[in-house]
Amino acid sequence: MSTVRPYTGTIQRLRAVGLRPTRQRLALGRLLFDGGDRHVTAEKLHGEAVEAGVRVSLATVYNALHQFTEAGLLREVVVDPGKSYFDTNTNDHHHFFHEDSGVLDDIPGDAVAMAKMPETPEGSAISRVDVVIRLKST
Repeated sequence: MSTVRPYTGTIQRLRAVGLRPTRQRLALGRLLFDGGDRHVTAEKLHGEAVEAGVRVSLATVYNALHQFTEAGLLREVVVDPGKSYFDTNTNDHHHFFHEDSGVLDDIPGDAVAMAKMPETPEGSAISRVDVVIRLKST
């Protein structure tokens, strides 16, 4: 009978992208990745960490989220200046942002079609298109 340690998946995920599995990265990684696809703010993740008994500062949470994003484990979705969500679903997709509740919902990538793209500046190429459709109650 084989037993899997609680952090095995998170350790493998971090090592696969070249991140050292520190205590804080492991704890935050488990909170992020062990519950399926989700959208979190740094403040929300910090609150979850504190509630789970993880001693970590908000600055460390921000640092880890940005490191995870740079490594390709997360996508950052900016909904307002200074307001970002971090998405554990890194596949091609877009978002509905509910302005009234602050909820972010996924839209399948093939559900949005771009009729025309602008010319890119010389020496550059489009790497990805992120669409955030803002919704408000009527």
